[in-house]
Amino acid sequence: MVETDLQIVTDTATLEKVCAGLRKAEFFAVDTEFLRESTYWSKLCLIQVAGGDVEAIIDPLAKDLDLRPFLSVMAEPSITKVFHAARQDLEIFYRLMGQVPLPLFDSQIAAMAAGLGDSIGYDTLVQKMLSRSVDKGSRFTDWSRRPLTDKQLTYAIGDVTHLRDLYPLLIGRLANNNRLSWVDEEMAGLTNPGIYQFNPEDAWRRMKIRKYTPQWLAIMRLVSRWREREAQTRDKPRGRIIKDDAIYEIAQQAPRNVEALGRMRAIPRGFERSSIARDLLDVVKEALEDPSSHAPHISRPPAMPPGLGPVTEMLKVLLRIKAEELGVAPRLIANAAEIEQLAAFDAADIPALQGWRYEAFGEDALRLKRGEISLTLKEKQAKIETR
Repeated sequence: MVETDLQIVTDTATLEKVCAGLRKAEFFAVDTEFLRESTYWSKLCLIQVAGGDVEAIIDPLAKDLDLRPFLSVMAEPSITKVFHAARQDLEIFYRLMGQVPLPLFDSQIAAMAAGLGDSIGYDTLVQKMLSRSVDKGSRFTDWSRRPLTDKQLTYAIGDVTHLRDLYPLLIGRLANNNRLSWVDEEMAGLTNPGIYQFNPEDAWRRMKIRKYTPQWLAIMRLVSRWREREAQTRDKPRGRIIKDDAIYEIAQQAPRNVEALGRMRAIPRGFERSSIARDLLDVVKEALEDPSSHAPHISRPPAMPPGLGPVTEMLKVLLRIKAEELGVAPRLIANAAEIEQLAAFDAADIPALQGWRYEAFGEDALRLKRGEISLTLKEKQAKIETR
């Protein structure tokens, strides 16, 4: 590990010096500590960075600190930003910066591509690759309280110092296995700005489509939009406004008055007497007045053909063989629902028929369906044979 002096950054002048050091590095590791249990927007409490000769903890709650110098470094296209399980961190930085901090590298995605397990935890990855143990004692803590203890600070900086040391090892392992392209494909979804934009107009896309009638779809869409706006305005989690199950029930029952709303099982007792309930009923009324204009245009999925059981089971065996050859978990390539789609449709819109997954499995899956290859047992081992 690089010998450095840990810095707790609470003022802009010190932050600028830290950023000057980070600009000299080819990459640096980043992590955040935040709170979100009772809010819609994450409350950023700490930023940890390690790269080159810099190890620092940045306190975004300090009154004399302006984060703009650090955000400028995060936007620097010549420096790779290394995260682990980056999704929530990137959501925070996207809101601060208005952009995804590119280029970036997610060690959880890289570990998956390297055959170290899908969705591997940070502490497990550190143990496997660095033979170090991670102190979990401060994982569940209130990071907004000041002052932070030495134990908390040691835990926080460890999240990035280990990550800094992991990065070159993961890059080397991926390069040796010719899997750097796998990581690039997986990162494409993570770097899409659309997943960090919470437009209320698109809130319905998070919901499950349970009916395809214009009335059900219209109510579901408008109530989802209303909930998203309320959650953002009040800075409350969506479920604190109303839960998903309540939206489904409202779409099904189409309540037109307070009494009907109060009879619903998924609506909290007394909610119907609140001012927010009156706004909700106005939204339902709007949807009912012209369902066709408010309903999203969604095609009903095609019906699954009968007799898919044997084909599905054969594809699962093929998937297991391929996954073992690659040293990755089968569900990384395809899950059960995707295998069923593949069994039914040769042109199924699933990841297994795209990119590296197609080369690793999808191409042979289609060949198996066409009878060009077969599965056999040899010495109690499942094998693939060309016919």
